[in-house]
Amino acid sequence: MSFYIGREASKLWKRICAETTTEINLLAENWKYLLAGLVCQYIHGLAARGVHYLHRPGPTLQDVGFFLLPELGQDKAYISETLFAMIFISFVSWTFHPFILKNRKIYTVLIWCRVLAFLVGSQVLRIITFYSTQLPGPNYHCREGSKLATLPRPDSVLEVLLINFPRGVVYGCGDLIFSSHMIFTLVFVLTYQKYGTRRSLKQLGWLLAVVQSLLIVASRKHYTVDVVVAWYTVNLVVFFIDKKLPELPDRSIAAATLLPLSTKDKDSRTKEENHKLLNGNSGDPVDWRQRTQVNGKIMEDGNTLHADSAMNGA
Repeated sequence: MSFYIGREASKLWKRICAETTTEINLLAENWKYLLAGLVCQYIHGLAARGVHYLHRPGPTLQDVGFFLLPELGQDKAYISETLFAMIFISFVSWTFHPFILKNRKIYTVLIWCRVLAFLVGSQVLRIITFYSTQLPGPNYHCREGSKLATLPRPDSVLEVLLINFPRGVVYGCGDLIFSSHMIFTLVFVLTYQKYGTRRSLKQLGWLLAVVQSLLIVASRKHYTVDVVVAWYTVNLVVFFIDKKLPELPDRSIAAATLLPLSTKDKDSRTKEENHKLLNGNSGDPVDWRQRTQVNGKIMEDGNTLHADSAMNGA
C-alpha cells in the first residue's frame, strides 16, 4: 500500500513539474497580456471608486424586480456575496487543474489571457455606462441618511489611487449599470461552457448564474436593469472577442512541442526516426504518406487511381 502511494505521489510530482515548466514558458511569452489585464482590473476599481464621489443618494427607483422578489434584508445580504465567492474560487481552481489532474485540456496561462480579455472588454463598456448617468444606489449603505452614501472630498491623490481596498470596493455606490458581479459570473460560466469537460457542471454553472442574478436583486445591490443589461452585454462581448482571439491549442497536439520529454521518450523517438530513415522515409510527417511509383515517377496516394487508369489505357 505504501509503495502504491509513493509511486502515485511520484507521478503527481512529475506531472506538476512538467506542467510548471510548460506554464512558465507560456508565461514568458504572454506576460504582457496578463499584466495589461491586471492593470485594467485596477483601473476598473479606480473608476468605480471615482464615481462614488459623484453619487448623490435619493429615493429608490421603481423596479419590477423589487416588486417580485422579497427583500433579503441587511442581515442576509451576505448570501449573494457568498455565492459569488464560491463561483469565483471554483473557477480559479478549475483553471489550475492541469497541474494535478490527468485529463487536462487547457493551459492555465492561455485561459487567463482569454478571460482577462473578456473582462476588460465588458468593464470598459461598464465604466462608460455608469459614468454617463449616476443613479441613486438601492443598496442599504447607499440610501439617504447613510454616512457611506457620499464620500467627502479626498485630501490627496493617494487617497483616490489606493481606492480604500477592500472596504472601498465592498461599500461602493454609483457604479450600477451594469453589474460587475454578473460580468465575472457570466465570463466564468461562458469560459467553462466552451473549455470544460463535464456537462453536469456546465448546467450547474448556468443555474448558479441565474440564482446569482436573483440574489443580487433580492439583496438590493443592483436594480434589475443592471442585471438584465449584464446578461446580454457580456454574452455579446465574449462572442465577438472570442472570434478575434486565436483558438487555444489542442493539448494532444501541442504537448509534443511544449512539454519536456523524458530520457525514455527521447530514446524511443530517436529509434523511430532512425527506423524511418533506414526504410527510405524522412522524419517529416508530410513524407509519411504511402507513395506509388509509376513510369519512373513517384505518385502520392491521391494520384494513384489516376495513374492506374492511365496504365490500363483508360
